[in-house]
Amino acid sequence: QARPVESGGGSVQTGGSLRLSCAASKYVVGRDYMAWFRQAPGQERGGVASITYDGGKTRYADSVKGRFTVSQDSAANTLYLQMKKLKPEDTAMYFCAAASGVPGGRSLAPDEYDSWGPGTQVTVSS
Repeated sequence: QARPVESGGGSVQTGGSLRLSCAASKYVVGRDYMAWFRQAPGQERGGVASITYDGGKTRYADSVKGRFTVSQDSAANTLYLQMKKLKPEDTAMYFCAAASGVPGGRSLAPDEYDSWGPGTQVTVSS
């Protein structure tokens, strides 16, 4: 099963918007959860948003609630992250990943996931 591939990153000013995409195989998209993570230089990788395979349940990190929206297009085997009102602290490499059998409450925990993409860089300038 091919690994996911992220795209859509770039450089924007504070308050701007970006939409990230994660193209994955049908096998990957069909896993229990897919999620977005981010990692800034010198920091640990942290969960941003997760979504169940049927799109019925989403979860967000407190820092992005109300600004980011995760969604998926199962027919296109693609995961999205719409990011609005971007802040400099959102600057990071963004990754998508998939997981199966994630315990309740751990859908934003990186160690629950495998099938990682290589990442796409998001830079927000003040």
